[in-house]
Amino acid sequence: MKAITFAHFAGRDGARVAFEAEHGARLVLTVLDDALIRVALLRPEGWRLDRTWSIAPGGLEPPFEGRSRDSLDGFPCPDFTVTEADGAVTVAGPGLVAVVRLSPLGIAWHLPGQAEPFAQDRPTQAYWLSRRGGALAHHMARRPDERHHGLGDKAGPYDRTGRRFRLDAVDPCGFDAETSDPLYKIIPFTIVDRDGGPAHGVFYDNLAVGEADYGCTLDNYHGLFRSYRAEDGDLDYYMLAGPRMADVVARYVGLTGGQAFPPAWSLGFGCTSMSIADAPDADARVTAFIQDCRRHAIPCDSFHFGSGYSSIGTRRYVFNWNHDKFPDPAATMARLSAAGMRPVTNIKPCLLDDHPKLADAMGKDILVRDGDTGRPAVAQFWDGLGYHVDFTNPAGLAWWRAGLKTTLLDFGVVSAWNDNNEFEIWDEDALCDGAGRPFPQSLARPVQALLMTKLSFETQAARAPGTRPYAITRAGGPGLGRYAQTWSGDNYTAWKTLRWNLRQGLGMSLSGLFNIGHDVGGFHGPTPGPELFCRFVEFCCLWPRFVMNSWKSDGVVTLPWMHESVLPQVQEAYRLRYRLMPALYTAMWQGATRHRPPVRPLGYAFPDDRRAVREDESFMLGDDLLVAPVLDEGATRRALYLPEHPGGWYDFHDGTFYAPGSLVEVAAPLGRVPVFVRAGALLPVGEQTDRVDPTSDAVRHLRVYAPRRPGRIETTIYDDDGDTAGFETGLGCLTHLVLDTTGPVPVLSARREGAYAPAYGALRVVPVGFDTPPQIDADSEGVLA
Repeated sequence: MKAITFAHFAGRDGARVAFEAEHGARLVLTVLDDALIRVALLRPEGWRLDRTWSIAPGGLEPPFEGRSRDSLDGFPCPDFTVTEADGAVTVAGPGLVAVVRLSPLGIAWHLPGQAEPFAQDRPTQAYWLSRRGGALAHHMARRPDERHHGLGDKAGPYDRTGRRFRLDAVDPCGFDAETSDPLYKIIPFTIVDRDGGPAHGVFYDNLAVGEADYGCTLDNYHGLFRSYRAEDGDLDYYMLAGPRMADVVARYVGLTGGQAFPPAWSLGFGCTSMSIADAPDADARVTAFIQDCRRHAIPCDSFHFGSGYSSIGTRRYVFNWNHDKFPDPAATMARLSAAGMRPVTNIKPCLLDDHPKLADAMGKDILVRDGDTGRPAVAQFWDGLGYHVDFTNPAGLAWWRAGLKTTLLDFGVVSAWNDNNEFEIWDEDALCDGAGRPFPQSLARPVQALLMTKLSFETQAARAPGTRPYAITRAGGPGLGRYAQTWSGDNYTAWKTLRWNLRQGLGMSLSGLFNIGHDVGGFHGPTPGPELFCRFVEFCCLWPRFVMNSWKSDGVVTLPWMHESVLPQVQEAYRLRYRLMPALYTAMWQGATRHRPPVRPLGYAFPDDRRAVREDESFMLGDDLLVAPVLDEGATRRALYLPEHPGGWYDFHDGTFYAPGSLVEVAAPLGRVPVFVRAGALLPVGEQTDRVDPTSDAVRHLRVYAPRRPGRIETTIYDDDGDTAGFETGLGCLTHLVLDTTGPVPVLSARREGAYAPAYGALRVVPVGFDTPPQIDADSEGVLA
């Protein structure tokens, strides 16, 4: 590669400011929003890939063929000033200032009115481009006190500082959640923060294989630095100013299109196992599962079919039903639906070399091609060699859509679980159709998974207009939250997995992946013993995705009742999830409408608490709940830190009060997940613990936790019928609550807006920690009771 070390100012054109650099390169800054500036370093020939699927400002959905990288649609592009002096050009927007040093070339980033930059390029050789290929690199100076978060589903510490990660996507079954790299997703987004300084984010819109280095590499000639490298593509990045971590996350999520609001039932428990659908008597096992859920009083809102339903012999073939295992698939789906379990089926994008429909797919030319031979590109897959459907090809989209409809949805399947979609085609000549404008797959492999999931989402939406679809994907890139739920992947059954999956989940949340969870009980590895299994259920029960998914070499199926000795404790964890479903549902609504992750690191919620920002073994669920799962074998107590929240904290289970900033130790026997509630919280709690069904959810409590200082606290709770697509246009119900403790008697008031009338009617107020219970405002009758 060649270092790009000097440039000269070439002028301003609307929202863009251009610089001519050496070796024919061109640097362009674009002021997109108050605290968002884009930087692109273009080669003489222009873009390597002239479109993107990651950028969707304000929810402006990119088409399947991609969004032009030159498009400014959806961005407000506010006015700004440009001044040149002392060898530098200053681009000053309303909330972010870029000072471009011309020689040596580099950018320093400031908040308006602040002389000291909060971030800056490395002063030595910050930018690199290859003239012989597509490789590139960008280096930024690193402060010794900075913390680094993000990169999606990466394993290891919550703070990425000192680590180097490969940006790639593979199928790492049974991965180690502490050390394995790479995993399933490529998300080149980083949040940087430090004590006393503003947080900021950097997002590289490049989906080629690369690496992110947060100080693993030390080089005496360059000082401390962090770097981003890619094997191909474009150096096209976005600087997002804070000042808070929450601001950075919201800006990134808004930039990449927001989050889908899932239907309520998808937040209930779901179960699957490869062994069930692999069994020769699979249909009977599904029936037995329904009966076992009733017998053991385990709620289950969805049943997820492993790919064994599509098998011929020992191999799996998408859009094929094994009628020996499932003689009447429609009847099986109807049986599940009658039991309140939505059927979800696993689909994989690779057609094996003896797939019954391979000749049809080849005849329609819908497979990723070998650009050298023109034939379909061969890839190693789970059951052998195969060929991947090309989701950048309109004909491929039509073929796949037809398969979804006629093979799955027409039988009563309600959702597609997009799996094994890392697109591990390692042929360097693999070529995507690109809607008639082909490009090398190496430039954007995760786009295939993204478009596969987008197609599932839109096909399901078309089947049931006016409702919110539920799609799932294992792989993808930035923006996959627009469509789908995802999870940490095929985790290993071990005690250490609890601790490291927690950290992994925190990183996913900060990377714009809000609807997430972990395979309950562990996917691969040994069968969990009673204690580990119970703690796994407890650990997973308060994440948005709560799905038990397993494959064990000994054939044992991980099921809620697998250990009778801990079944009562497992049932209690399920009851806790369903009782807190109203709070989780509101948190998911916040994610979709306000870009706030449901699962939040303590440092996100309490950025000024220096101990909280380093805590990574507990998390916030929504605004008010702190969850501290037990992570250690044999432990019956849990030590944890309660952040500096004015007013302190209450134990959810028994109402015990704890002072803010306390290091506490609480009882945590099997079946009891330590959960704490912020003082002043107005927490909705349900009684419906057998299913998620808003139409029959007849009782709702409002726990009001006494604040320890006078003030006015406001909260909004969201309700609807569970799947209306009109949640942003008034078809739901917003309950606005105010607790006023500034007078001699606390007063609680409420008002509702929206077309939906909740089945529970009035909220039943339950005061916690008050000397004098709050008085209900007279105008709130009918909303509060």
